[in-house]
Amino acid sequence: MNFDQIAEVEKRALIPTYDRLPILAVRGEGCYLYDDRGKKYLDFLGGLAVNALGYAHPEILAVLRDESESLLHVSNLLYHPYQAPLAEKLARLAGLDRVFFANTGTEAIEGAIKLARAYARQRHPAEPCAQVEILAVENSFHGRTLGALAATWPEKYRKPFEPLLPGVKFVRLNDAAHLRQSFTPRVAAVLVEVIQGEGGVVELQENFLKLAEELCRAHDALLVCDEIQCGLGRTGRWFAFQKHGLKPDVVVVAKPLAAGLPLAALIAREEASAAFSPGMHGSTFGGGPLQCRLALKVLEILARPGFLEHVCEVGAYFRAQLEKLRDGLPLIREVRGEGLMVAAELAVPGKSVVRQALEAGFLMNCTQETVLRFLPPLIIERRHVDDLIAALRPILASLSLGERKEVTA
Repeated sequence: MNFDQIAEVEKRALIPTYDRLPILAVRGEGCYLYDDRGKKYLDFLGGLAVNALGYAHPEILAVLRDESESLLHVSNLLYHPYQAPLAEKLARLAGLDRVFFANTGTEAIEGAIKLARAYARQRHPAEPCAQVEILAVENSFHGRTLGALAATWPEKYRKPFEPLLPGVKFVRLNDAAHLRQSFTPRVAAVLVEVIQGEGGVVELQENFLKLAEELCRAHDALLVCDEIQCGLGRTGRWFAFQKHGLKPDVVVVAKPLAAGLPLAALIAREEASAAFSPGMHGSTFGGGPLQCRLALKVLEILARPGFLEHVCEVGAYFRAQLEKLRDGLPLIREVRGEGLMVAAELAVPGKSVVRQALEAGFLMNCTQETVLRFLPPLIIERRHVDDLIAALRPILASLSLGERKEVTA
């Protein structure tokens, strides 16, 4: 079926929860996606940070072909060859000890909330309700299930489903004084995105993060770093928290882990993980053989000499080119980000920019109404950045001109 036919069937058959871009994707190669009409798009969205190795990576395809002929799924009541080695590797990279595998980031966040409360109850058995609160940060996004949603800041996501999980409180973004004021003996965990993704690529300040760690240590609470979007090489480091020398108790990763197949991991230090025992938590599909084998290959590729250095180098070049664009276009208020998690905040809504860029053959998205967010494959090159900048310049210039005309009128 072509695009028009698929769109018509979707109108009848799907619950309309997505505002889709008007293309029918049929294949991909490297940093490019192709639609049913043969049009090529340079992808600066990367499947929302999932396609870290781009499309049709030959080593990923080789794993898919091989494992699809041997073992796709077994119950977690059995062993298989890939889950334990993957857990060991993830724990070592994060400086932690043990791993629980889930399917999605939001499931792993749910697991982290459960683990925090179980840990608090284990530490205070005589006072089972002593530590139940979760502190999250304003502007955060942690997922769409009821527990993760309770820790997600924008009201538009939360309000239709209230009442949500009780006991979640929000701290003002990068406000260390408010964090200290909010931290009571009832806090079981502080949940942070080191770089807020859906919130517009906003980095938490080091003094704020260090205070969160200090307070958690002092009160035997858990510091949980949500690295679902900013982790696994996206910033040019394995984890964004490593920039600040943090030692979290729990780290959550997901998006790029299994090269496009659903896989998430909750990584925890030994003392925290001991709060879970058999039967307390589980997942039917989490950590299956195909996903884990793919994830081992992804980590192997990311660990190769020069790979993360490439992310840093191209990311720095990308931000520099956006800054140059900003110098001539005051419509761009701010450029921010690290590695290949980059954003340009505009003075006007960015949805039309996304649509015009799509017509020009570039995929990106807009978050927070005015923030152009770029999450390209980590294999992107300088020439790809140059192509995007060349396309954005006239699009943004036309918006700036329109603004001036409107002000004059």
